[in-house]
Amino acid sequence: MNLFAYILYLLITYFITVHAGQVFYRNGLIYVLDLLDGNQQLAAYINRMLLTGYYLLNLGYVALTLSEWRPGSFAAIIEEICTRTGRIMLLLAAIHFANMTVIFLISRHKHSLNHKN
Repeated sequence: MNLFAYILYLLITYFITVHAGQVFYRNGLIYVLDLLDGNQQLAAYINRMLLTGYYLLNLGYVALTLSEWRPGSFAAIIEEICTRTGRIMLLLAAIHFANMTVIFLISRHKHSLNHKN
């Protein structure tokens, strides 16, 4: 039962992490390009680095929390998977909003400097 619970949890969190990461990667490039005044090569490099860091952070968190888990009954497994998956989703959302806030603030600062010149 423990192996089933671990595999199910890993599959769910892996799918969510990778799917969300790909969406952020594809749609976030335009923001990075804007910050870098259209430098496509540098923007692509930074976007890949952000995606790698995102994967490492989230999958590392999943791995760490997995070591603390001792699944019990089937109902307890479902409850624990829902709780742990919810935590991962909240972490992903927090990271996304933090990144978007930083991008917004940098962009606003950059545009205010351009208007002063």
